[in-house]
Amino acid sequence: MSFPRAITAHRRKLSFLLAVAGLALTSALAQAAPVPVVAAENFYGNVAKQIGGGDVAVTSILSNPDEDPHLFEASPSVARAISGAKIVIASGADYDPWVQKLLAAAKSPDRKVIVVADLAGKKSGDNPHIWYDIDTVTAFAKAFTADLGAIDPAHKADYTARLAQFEDSLKPIRAKIAELHARLAGRAVTATEPVFGYMLDALGLTSRNQGFQIAVMNNTEPSASDVAGFEDDLKNHKVVLLVYNSQASDPIAERMEKLAKQSGVPVIGATETEPLGVAYQQWMSNELDAVDHALAK
Repeated sequence: MSFPRAITAHRRKLSFLLAVAGLALTSALAQAAPVPVVAAENFYGNVAKQIGGGDVAVTSILSNPDEDPHLFEASPSVARAISGAKIVIASGADYDPWVQKLLAAAKSPDRKVIVVADLAGKKSGDNPHIWYDIDTVTAFAKAFTADLGAIDPAHKADYTARLAQFEDSLKPIRAKIAELHARLAGRAVTATEPVFGYMLDALGLTSRNQGFQIAVMNNTEPSASDVAGFEDDLKNHKVVLLVYNSQASDPIAERMEKLAKQSGVPVIGATETEPLGVAYQQWMSNELDAVDHALAK
């Protein structure tokens, strides 16, 4: 007479165990899925991928080397990507204001947002091209590793190990900066925009014609005095190098580039977006090699 009750109890216990197993399997599958990450710029996305490896799915929004980042307009697909991301990376300092607008439209308490400019203490009005500062990118890598480990603690040790590898990979770049600084510090250079500004600072080079640079960056017309001063620097060799934005230019900047070449002033290009197929470290190394070659004498 007691068998039916025993069978019923057994079935209930079995159902409970199956439910628990199902929840555990669902949780395991959720943890195994790559963490969705959206980076406003591809150089942050590249660093994020180096640290996250196969445990992250990174989408980089600005990645076209032929596109002017200042003219970017977010599409519905970009909004959807940000809405579904667990980590969103923005450069900040008014470089990518569209990110904050999209985040405000798709709020999520579980999403982590890294604004790199905040890590560097930069604000609106400062030079926004902060990725040319190796220390700032290192600070970003550390912040990203911490956030990623909090979201996916099962792979935290892997992320920490990859962060150490990333930091080690920057040592040759830091050594190159120190070498160039020892040789070039104090020389005067100029630029069509302040894209390469933080690297010029790291090299100890004095960047002239700031008013001209800021005007071009903001898509406004440089003053007549700024243009005249720039031309005088080039014609009379008051600067030893011109850096121009090879990704986004305008007629007045192109005019200065042409004048520099006519005057025998070395010219190198700097981009705002990481070149396709090139890691962040190689990109920085290539830019430093260009400076070294241009100022070899």
